[in-house]
Amino acid sequence: MANQCEVSTRVNPAAHAFIRGLHNLRPWHRGCVATIGSFDGVHLGHQAILRQLIEVAKQHNLPAVVIVFEPQPHEFFLRDKAPARLMRLRDKIQALLAAGVQRVLCVRFNDPLRSLSAEAFVQKVLLDGLAIKHLVVGDDFRFGCDRRGDFALLQRIGSERGFDVSDTCTLEIKGERVSSTRIRQLLEAGDFAQAETLLGKPYSIHGRIGYGQQLGRQLGVPTANVHLHRYRSPLHGVFTVSVKFRDGSSGRGVANIGVRPTVTGDKKPLLEVHLFDFTRTIYGEMIDVIFHSKLRDEKKFNSLEELQLQLQTDIAQARQFFSHFPV
Repeated sequence: MANQCEVSTRVNPAAHAFIRGLHNLRPWHRGCVATIGSFDGVHLGHQAILRQLIEVAKQHNLPAVVIVFEPQPHEFFLRDKAPARLMRLRDKIQALLAAGVQRVLCVRFNDPLRSLSAEAFVQKVLLDGLAIKHLVVGDDFRFGCDRRGDFALLQRIGSERGFDVSDTCTLEIKGERVSSTRIRQLLEAGDFAQAETLLGKPYSIHGRIGYGQQLGRQLGVPTANVHLHRYRSPLHGVFTVSVKFRDGSSGRGVANIGVRPTVTGDKKPLLEVHLFDFTRTIYGEMIDVIFHSKLRDEKKFNSLEELQLQLQTDIAQARQFFSHFPV
């Protein structure tokens, strides 16, 4: 589970902005067109909603605002049993702003918030906080204590309090609704091509390279380690990957996502990337790791020698993959 709303930003009030918490709302944030959701992955279905939101905002000549929660409501209730996130909060915020919305409001989901009645939520967040003029949500949207609030209630309150409510569009590809749940299923099955179709881009993980135990170097397979800062990952195992660096350079290699059962048996997953024919020092750099195919599941070996032999096999298979499917 990602940390609480950890993104910070310094902006001109008129510029694109991330707003961390209701307490950081200011008078200039009032008056907007808004939508509410998790937007995990910011996939093609989400992008269709964002285009709808932005179009309505332009008609009203008002900012387009996305409201998200941290943690996500299902994470609050399910804790460690909640589905893995497709992306970290920081990456989600960047993707939403890049899609053209003016502001993202991240509301802390906690006991006081979840205890609000549906009417109190509308008053506190939508009216007192944002003074919305139009709300774009799905007709199956539920909110408030015990999920008693629904689309019809929003329409009724809106007609009384001066804001409109419209239903979001639903995007289907090959007769199936595009959803974060479906993308997680595809990633778990190793179907990266179909996941890319629904995401609108290859699945990738963004992060900073940190220091590890240097064990990979001792085994002749040096790795760049990226701490995922979450309890669960949608991917587990060994994969063929390509990597993009901030300076525009790139590389190809093999990556492991898991808890390293042979070495330490960590609780939190770690992303380890071995790049082919790569010698540059890259500690501290931000990278994008793009996943192309799954080679195998993570497993515990009886010795480091067994692990070393398997790593060489993984590298050979990954090189063979790229020889047939250059990326």
